[in-house]
Amino acid sequence: MSLNWVSIFILFTTLPFTISQSPATPEAPAPAANTCNGVFLSYTYNSGSKLPPDNPKHQAYRFESTLTVLNNGLEQLKQWRAFVGFQHEEILVSASDAVLFDGNSFPASVGNGTVFAGFPMSDLKTAVMTAGDLTQMQVQVKIVGTQFGVGLRDVPMPKNISLANDGFLCSPVTRQGKSELHVCCTKDANAKSNFTVDDNFMPRQSGDLTIMYDVTRTYDSNYWAQVTVANHNPIGRLDNWKLSWDWMHDEFIYTMKGAYPYLADSSDCIYGPQGTYYRDLDFANVLNCERRPTIIDLPPTKANDTTLGLVPFCCRNGTILPPSMDPSKSTSVFQLQVFKMPPDLNRSELTPPQNWKINGTLNPNYQCGPPMRVSPSHFPDPSGGPANRTAFASWQVVCNITRPKGGSPKCCVSFSAYYNDSVVPCKTCACGCKSTSQTCSTTAPAILLPPEALLLPFENRSSLARAWADLKHRTVPNPMPCGDNCGVSINWHLHTDYSRGWTARVTIFNWDETAFPDWFAAMQFDKAAPGFEAAYSFNGTVLDGGNDTVFMQGLPGLNFLVGETDGANPEKDPRVPGKQQSVISFKKKDTPGINVPLGDGFPTKVFFNGEQCSLPSIYPTSDGNTKSSALLFSILAAAFVLLLIQQQ
Repeated sequence: MSLNWVSIFILFTTLPFTISQSPATPEAPAPAANTCNGVFLSYTYNSGSKLPPDNPKHQAYRFESTLTVLNNGLEQLKQWRAFVGFQHEEILVSASDAVLFDGNSFPASVGNGTVFAGFPMSDLKTAVMTAGDLTQMQVQVKIVGTQFGVGLRDVPMPKNISLANDGFLCSPVTRQGKSELHVCCTKDANAKSNFTVDDNFMPRQSGDLTIMYDVTRTYDSNYWAQVTVANHNPIGRLDNWKLSWDWMHDEFIYTMKGAYPYLADSSDCIYGPQGTYYRDLDFANVLNCERRPTIIDLPPTKANDTTLGLVPFCCRNGTILPPSMDPSKSTSVFQLQVFKMPPDLNRSELTPPQNWKINGTLNPNYQCGPPMRVSPSHFPDPSGGPANRTAFASWQVVCNITRPKGGSPKCCVSFSAYYNDSVVPCKTCACGCKSTSQTCSTTAPAILLPPEALLLPFENRSSLARAWADLKHRTVPNPMPCGDNCGVSINWHLHTDYSRGWTARVTIFNWDETAFPDWFAAMQFDKAAPGFEAAYSFNGTVLDGGNDTVFMQGLPGLNFLVGETDGANPEKDPRVPGKQQSVISFKKKDTPGINVPLGDGFPTKVFFNGEQCSLPSIYPTSDGNTKSSALLFSILAAAFVLLLIQQQ
């Protein structure tokens, strides 16, 4: 009898344990997936609820949805990406098994749609490779967020969904009821690729900027990584760069060489799970424990520091020049020691950070994709031997220059010409207007200026502008237009035009207190660039490739654009901008049919230190007073002479 009770007890205690150890079964795909012989995507709205406060005109609602990506094809889908066309001012709060492809962290505004990228499972295998194992073929992204305006009786569905990987064609989206979207995407037979994909790694991609995350040494609880930021854009640039990312598994930075955290603080570790696990670690020596650290470059004085420096291509105050300007200064490198947390305490468990962002002071905006696993990088042997060392693991982050919707430039351009005595100034609020409660108009067009006004800060131009308008019998808007609010402005003056060629004079004004070492400017033309002859006070050349862009930088000794300074008598004299100036000549024999005064002599795009500048919407007309062209020439020439005197 006692034996029976023992048998029953054993059966009772072991049965639930056996059941609890069975793996969780993934949700079965929708029936429509069976007819898709490619990559099947579905978006399902699960639930929603009203959020406080009450706002009938702009009510907020919580929503929960599921995005499913299933690989029914014959080829492995590497680095899957899916687009969801959100359209209700959605704010994503979380998304399981995915990150945002544009590098933004949660919460993120995605009202114009967004692309999800797989993390941690970025590759989806096939049914043939896995015997139909959905855990390896399929990913289901659980989305939680806030949407506006679509009440509980309706369903806030996106416009469309599609696979964002290159080389795929998607069928029209089909709707199943009110709360589900389906689409099937298959390989494009006409898509061509210039590379072959290795079975284990993605091919390295090209972009305006690339970031390599190479693990060079690895241990059970920590590893060393080298980060290489390389600029590939001929007119891209970074000044005082700041690099940030998200740790996904509670990692923290113990030490660094070649760069430093913007905030050196270990308090998040001491009061977090890191402090609980690493009880014997002296956190006074830990550099940073933020989930999203910001990294900055070191000054050149630290390049040979035995503790912080001695890393090739480090310590340049965050300046990364374009390769067309100086290839040796187009890369920045630093190293960091990263401590891991359970359950990743294995030397082969290596996870790169996600959601990378990089920006500079007066530089273009970069959008970075997720890190992609690539073939291990090779490095010269530190001992000087003939063989190269190989990284244990390498990831590549590709960043491209974008202009955010609603973003403002940081520099602007004014136009003037020998045949008109007025200057077409920078646009009103060219670089944005900070407040709408100003006494100036943010919508009135900028009014034409006398040439001497270009030498004055905007706040000192009003009287000259009004007097010039009265002299020319032009109406002055009331209120007056606001300024351009740009830290850098560039005047392009069409100086001469004759049978065999023409000349222009470019003047760069720095209205900020920050100086620009190793500055450069680039002018893009529709027709004029092939005729470029020389820049007489700058180092000028036509960029290879498009043959439409003239690249200019300062000559040795003139490559430092100083910041704005006080006038001779600060109490009554206006502040004086930093200035650089040069005459540029063009020949007409290489540009037949060019019409210089009617627009061909003006650039269609202007860049300063990689940032695209705002251009006027009109050119100077030839109905002005041509007698004063000498006046403009004299004023700009005087500015140039003054500049030379200041630099002596």
